[in-house]
Amino acid sequence: MNIIAWAILGLIAGAIGKAIYPGNQGGGILSTMILGIIGAFVGGSLFTLLQTGSLQLTATSLSIPGLFVAVIGSIVAIFLWGLLTKSSRA
Repeated sequence: MNIIAWAILGLIAGAIGKAIYPGNQGGGILSTMILGIIGAFVGGSLFTLLQTGSLQLTATSLSIPGLFVAVIGSIVAIFLWGLLTKSSRA
């Protein structure tokens, strides 16, 4: 998948992930896209791990199941980002 498709998938997955995840995450469109792209990689890697039993760095495809996996991955990425930034605020 090329970089433009990753950016589109990341933007869509990050926006849906931020809408689903409770609370205020802040950040603009760039942070949404970055967390979505990271989520696509996290979700794709976890999905590959569950399917094959081996951990590989893969991204999901630009499809409905790929978007679903990317949204789950972006929710995980938003959660982890919240943990990192919460500890620096205190």
